[in-house]
Amino acid sequence: MTDEGVSRFWAARRAADPSLPERVPEAWAFGATEAHADELLSLVTQGVKTATASALWDHEETGEPVPKPGNFSIILDGRGVPRAVIETTHVTVVPFNQVSADHAAAEGEGDRSLAAWRDIHERYWREHSENPRGYAPDMPVVCERFRLVYSQDADR
Repeated sequence: MTDEGVSRFWAARRAADPSLPERVPEAWAFGATEAHADELLSLVTQGVKTATASALWDHEETGEPVPKPGNFSIILDGRGVPRAVIETTHVTVVPFNQVSADHAAAEGEGDRSLAAWRDIHERYWREHSENPRGYAPDMPVVCERFRLVYSQDADR
């Protein structure tokens, strides 16, 4: 999807909800593959996934700002098409080995257990990290909670 397509999507969302900010928020997809992006997006639109995690080291490497409560994001599907809008409601940074079972369950992946969350995320950061340090058991993890503001699936 082009920047123009994302801008048109945001303009349509603002027309439907003028309380949304004028500035087009960051548009991104969950995961590292098209299939993973679609799977996680589906969990969001079903209301199962209400949290996500990112490596603070990746933010530092790329210069991407750490999310803050009140931030909006446009969520793309695996093909880069805008499909949803979320609003960040809470952010904490904790060591990987101190991420809570509650946060793991809110991410909605696997069997929603802390053990599954650790396995999935350790593998993800070992394979897809954007920083040279990759993964460490005590690496700082940005734990983000969000609410679904809009889902294209609701329009269908």
